Amino acid sequence: MILSFDLAFGWAAVLAYGLSALGRPLGTTRMQAVALVLHGLSLGSAFAQDIAQGQGVRFGFAPVLSLTVWLVLAVHLAESRLVPIAGLRRAFSAAGAAAVLLALFAPGDFHVVAYSRLAPLHWALGIASYGLFAIAVLHAVLLDTAERRLRMRTAPGQMMGLPLLSLERLTFHFVEAGFVVLTLAILLGVTSSGAWRFDHKTILSLLAWATFAALLVGRHLRGWRGRQATRWVYAGGVLMLLAYAGSRFVLEVVLQRPPVGM
Repeated sequence: MILSFDLAFGWAAVLAYGLSALGRPLGTTRMQAVALVLHGLSLGSAFAQDIAQGQGVRFGFAPVLSLTVWLVLAVHLAESRLVPIAGLRRAFSAAGAAAVLLALFAPGDFHVVAYSRLAPLHWALGIASYGLFAIAVLHAVLLDTAERRLRMRTAPGQMMGLPLLSLERLTFHFVEAGFVVLTLAILLGVTSSGAWRFDHKTILSLLAWATFAALLVGRHLRGWRGRQATRWVYAGGVLMLLAYAGSRFVLEVVLQRPPVGM
């Protein structure tokens, strides 16, 4: 029964995202909110199904990407209620639909999660940091676009209604939040028995942590701004993507073998 809910919520989310991209029938924003709820229920149902079967949790690259996209879209939807960042909802709806479909067709392999009580919190913090850094990368792209338009004198110092300085502050707020969450995830991984493995994921995560740490130090001590800062955001974002989703994609899809550990 849980399996049927999982599929039903997933396909309903795909339909709602599609209607959101078309702006029907409730309009882009309201349909995207409906799609987000269905997307979240689909992820929750899949997790509940795994727990009910008692084999562990499916934690492949596709579910991680799906959850990350859900976090990004949820934050963007909430943020758009406060600051006017328009023009992205249709593209985001298409991305949401693609993420749900990918997770439905590539759920990943089961992983046992019983070796540490803190392990689930470690994974939750890790995925949350992925989402926060993904949002930071999105804002960095918007920031670069706004600055490029400003230099070309095709627009004032704002991007889609949001002042340039406010967009820059938002970008680094998400970088700082992601850095704090990633730091906690790493500390929990070190202290949780069995959760810490010195593999490609660990190395890339530590490199991403060091990259964002250098960015924050450079911004506070040397006043890094503009492209100098956004390049560091992109570099850290790529490392974070490779740390989990990238390595899992290579193992599960390219090499077609289940990865060890989470």
